[in-house]
Parts: sequence; structure tokens; C-alpha cells
Amino acid sequence: MPKVSDEHRAAQILDAAMRLAATEGFHRMTMAEVVAVSGLSAGAVYGYFRSKQELVRAIAQRAVGRIATTIDALADAEPPVPPAEGLEAVLDRLLGLSDELGYDVPALAIQGWSEATRDPEVREILGTELLRVRRAWRDFAERVRDRGLLSPEADVDAVGNALMAMLPGFIVFRTVFGDVTPRSHASGVAELMRQPPSR
Repeated sequence: MPKVSDEHRAAQILDAAMRLAATEGFHRMTMAEVVAVSGLSAGAVYGYFRSKQELVRAIAQRAVGRIATTIDALADAEPPVPPAEGLEAVLDRLLGLSDELGYDVPALAIQGWSEATRDPEVREILGTELLRVRRAWRDFAERVRDRGLLSPEADVDAVGNALMAMLPGFIVFRTVFGDVTPRSHASGVAELMRQPPSR
């Protein structure tokens, strides 16, 4: 019988933790539950993740890292991708992660934000990981500006922040109303971008 790799066991534990967090919330998730859902022994689980905080960090790194990688790829795309189309691609990726990983990633994000309001350590973990997404959006905005898809005077920090802020809005609308899609959300942003802000 082939030996189960360390990487496979770590992924098995992480999958169990993410499923629990998405349905029960981070604050209710316990290491004992992770052990039970993973199907591994307590010794095996603690051999990979010594605490709930380590699991939270790994969850954030897995989910956030894939979004940041998607944005980085868009920044280098040929032909260049307009901002609203880039947003749509990232939202499609967000929903695709749910199918790929087998649990509701938007629900997991909401649970993470909720836990961050009560647990400073979780807030620090999420903040550190989300900085990767913020930087990726900023770099994307700079690239599309340099390629003529934004005004030459565009503040790329402000544009990057605005694009990043569209993700939580989409997640909340999707969770509460269920009638928003990546296309409809991005189309609204595209319409807004056609109207210059008043000064």
C-alpha cells in the first residue's frame, strides 16, 4: 500500500478545517472537531498544526494566495485586461475555488472577517495575507494605467483599493441576496468608471 505523503496529510487536515470554518465559523471550530472530520489521529493533526491559530493562518494563505496569484496573472495578460474585466475574472476565480475545494469560499471569508473582529491574532493573520491581495490590485492598476486603460493621472493606490473593496461587496450580496453574478457586479463597476467623479 503506498505511503501517504506529508503534503497529502496536511491538505487533508486543512480541508477538514476549512469545511468546519465555512459552516460553523472559526470561533466554534475546535482542534478536536478537526481531528474527527479529518479522519486522522490527534497526534497526526497536531504534528502538522500545533494550534487553531496555525490552521487559521494556513487557511488564509491557501484561499488568499490563489486570489493574489490570479490578480498577478491579470496584470501581465496580453492583451491588457480592463479593470472591470479583471474584477470579473477574479470574482469568477473566487466562485471557482468553491467548486475546486468543495466548500463555500465566500461563506468562509465572511466567517474569517467575523472572527477578526473578536480575535486580534486572527485579525493580524488575515491582515498580513490580505496585504498580498492589496498589493496585487495596486500593481494591476499600475499596469493597466501604463497600458492606457486608465487616465495617466490615475492614483493607482486608490484604484487598487477600490477594486479590492469590490470583493467583500460581491461576497455579501451573493450570500444575502444570491442574485449577483461576477458579470453583473463587474458591469456595474464598468458603468461607474465611465462617469468621472465630481471635484
